[in-house]
Amino acid sequence: MMEKGINKKKPIEMKSVKILNQNTFWGQRLQKLREVIVPYQWKILNDDIPGAPKSHALENFRIAAGYSSGEFYGMVFQDSDVAKLIEATSYCLLNYRDPDLERLLDESVNLVMKAQQSDGYLNTYFIIKEPERRWTNLRENHELYTAGHMIEAAVAHYQVPGKTGFFETITRLANHIVSNFGTEINKRKGYPGHPEIEFALLKLYRVSQDRRYLRLAEFFINQRGEKPWYFDLEAKKRNEISPTWPFWTPEYCQAHLPVREQKEAVGHAVRAMYLYSAMADLAYETDDEALFETCKILWNDVTQHKMYITGGIGSSSTGEAFTLSYDLPPDRAYAETCASIGLIFWAQRMLHLDLDHQYADVMERALYNNVLSGVSLDGMKYFYANPLEIWPEVCQKRSDLAHIKTVRQPWFDCACCPTNLARLLGSIGQYIYSQDENTIYVHLFIESEVTFQIGSETVILRQKTNYPWDGDVMLQIHSHGHCEFTLAIRVPGWCKQAELLINGKIFDRSSSMEKGYVKLKRFWNEDDRIELSMTISTELVRAHPKVRSVSGKVAVCQGPIVYCMEEIDNGPNLARIALPREAKFTVQPGKEILKDINTLQAVGLRLKDPSLDNRLYSSEKHSVEEVPLQFIPYYAWNNRGTGEMTVWVRES
Repeated sequence: MMEKGINKKKPIEMKSVKILNQNTFWGQRLQKLREVIVPYQWKILNDDIPGAPKSHALENFRIAAGYSSGEFYGMVFQDSDVAKLIEATSYCLLNYRDPDLERLLDESVNLVMKAQQSDGYLNTYFIIKEPERRWTNLRENHELYTAGHMIEAAVAHYQVPGKTGFFETITRLANHIVSNFGTEINKRKGYPGHPEIEFALLKLYRVSQDRRYLRLAEFFINQRGEKPWYFDLEAKKRNEISPTWPFWTPEYCQAHLPVREQKEAVGHAVRAMYLYSAMADLAYETDDEALFETCKILWNDVTQHKMYITGGIGSSSTGEAFTLSYDLPPDRAYAETCASIGLIFWAQRMLHLDLDHQYADVMERALYNNVLSGVSLDGMKYFYANPLEIWPEVCQKRSDLAHIKTVRQPWFDCACCPTNLARLLGSIGQYIYSQDENTIYVHLFIESEVTFQIGSETVILRQKTNYPWDGDVMLQIHSHGHCEFTLAIRVPGWCKQAELLINGKIFDRSSSMEKGYVKLKRFWNEDDRIELSMTISTELVRAHPKVRSVSGKVAVCQGPIVYCMEEIDNGPNLARIALPREAKFTVQPGKEILKDINTLQAVGLRLKDPSLDNRLYSSEKHSVEEVPLQFIPYYAWNNRGTGEMTVWVRES
């Protein structure tokens, strides 16, 4: 039985959190984001990378602004790539001044602002190509989705000191949408085929306190599933006899049922995550317990029935969608990078409604595995789909595996994932902590510093850790006075043994644990020190017996990291390898491109080659031999050439 009730926590603003030490796990990645990923992506959007797929995204804005001539090129939602990269770049500049990044940001923002129409409308596809068809096909044309990303970009940009013009421009776009959609007479009663604008409007509401944005977000969410389906009414006006694409179903568009009647995750996984995130945000803003209960039911369905061990969701490439419970084939997994990013959005919002380590555990699992797998270690190549098993020759021959790329790509025709990943990495600071009136919550273990207010007192909390490679976390309090508050620290679900010390003295946490968080309420003094030491051991993890595709197999995990085997370390035909149940693992630092990464060594069993007659079937018993094995973090696979890969290994 699930507990009822909303217990709100406030997100902590990005500007209040600093990621420290560029030699730590996240310090290295944020440095890579600023120095490589974001500049590379701006070059891509400017069509300035030889050999990469054409983007034309910035050129579309130049044409719409009248600076250039030509035709629109790209997906109907091509503008969203620019919006997400504006957002990512804004986050990069919050704590690190970089004149080159600031120049790129200013140039792109000024270009977008120039393209805006006099009535506030902003979408280069319709400005250039079909101005007469604005708002006539919400199911397919992503106008509201793209506008949502522009709104999120503007909210992020507004936080950068001295930047206000873009926020004012995009507020005009939001007001244009407010004037066109809603319950009032002569307004459209529709909602987006791809949710996104809903939680963008809620972000805008929190900054502006303009309740029109809250009401419109609520309208978009509550209209879903109402009959007759708005998309059908639109199609009738267009004289459309049948959908232009077979996947345009109510389930695919998350419009099959009113949101409070939904009990199971169906349809397009990214659309689902964006909708569920908005539902959680709306429940937070309106204290809607029924909506919150629906979110919990859907959360349980996704995380207990339809999520890969890596935090990947949406197992089917057909419609990029959820399928049946326990249908999680590793070799055909879609597990889109954007879907896991959406899962992280949702997990954070659930944490703000209900303090429970299960949400942070999933957030962490998706972050360290499926999401980071989406970008190469050098920051310049990407995965869209994230399978858990690769046999390259088969992937290249079978049409049903066409979605699986055996090497990361420099870009995509549909490039939603790379820029989405950039904005998530840039905003990682806002996922570490949250607070309420008298409590500061520590959700993720990232070396950082956060400044927060308890009453009239300003308190700084510094976190020092080498996580995820070891489980030692030190928190130090800095305040000017004798300040009373509660510090709530997550103890992850994977952690079986932990010790907590306060100023060097062991603290018995058993009486202060609540839903996986240890709560320390006391008067804190300057330089008080809390040390959490979690034992990170190597575990063999098994799936639920109903996950048929990995029955009899194990995954190797260490803390939040899921490991895999690659052909380059273990030879071809990884399916021949088995792990003894009592296998012993040793940790070794990686070499060359894998430096700063922990690898695992063990001894396993490999089936020997059969007799030379090469019979396809035989009653002859297979013989085995002991072989050394190496496992690397799943997120680091395919950085040393093409070859087989597997997460799941037969258990001997």
